[in-house]
Amino acid sequence: MAIISEKDAQTIREMFSKMTGKTYVLFFHSDIENKEYGEATQQILQELSELTDKLEVKYYNRENDADIADRYGVDKAPAIVFVDEHGNDTRVRFYGIPSGYEFTTLIEDIIDLANGTHGLSEKTVEALKNLNTDIHLQVFVTPTCPYCPRAVRLAHHMAMVSPRVRGDMIEATEFPELSNEHNVYGVPKTVINDGAEEQEGAVPEQVILQKILAVAAQ
Repeated sequence: MAIISEKDAQTIREMFSKMTGKTYVLFFHSDIENKEYGEATQQILQELSELTDKLEVKYYNRENDADIADRYGVDKAPAIVFVDEHGNDTRVRFYGIPSGYEFTTLIEDIIDLANGTHGLSEKTVEALKNLNTDIHLQVFVTPTCPYCPRAVRLAHHMAMVSPRVRGDMIEATEFPELSNEHNVYGVPKTVINDGAEEQEGAVPEQVILQKILAVAAQ
């Protein structure tokens, strides 16, 4: 049974028709970790790739393809990793199923990466390009949170414009140990460099940017 309804599929086809380039995805599932979520995520990606010839997905098993997983720093599954046409990491990640409100985030990321677009101000882009240290943004979400996509999209856009930034969506209930480690009691919660800075809620880009710059200055 299809996960994406025919009505939604038609809407997505129309959205994908505006893609000017291609988007490339590596998907990692596991036979051990979150297997059920991994199977559902794989089906979502397969159905999406059937709606356009501008989305290319390669599928891997995190255990059997450990060398490839290690190359991209994939340490948990399911994982969606966006790369460019040469396989270079764009540093945009989904860990966990992109369901509920995060399904739209996935669609919009696919389009943005194909078109080379983002929603950041010129000031933010300039600041991120001048970073002298690596920044890891982990955005903890749940599928039913209507505010989470805004926080995830911000982290992903920052990763898209700066080779120093990596942006991860993390579905909090699929990775409870990681959520507990970072004291995730409400979502969205953005954790910067494993807790050097944190931010609860969906906030304007300048708020996250200032915390990133504070971490970079440490």
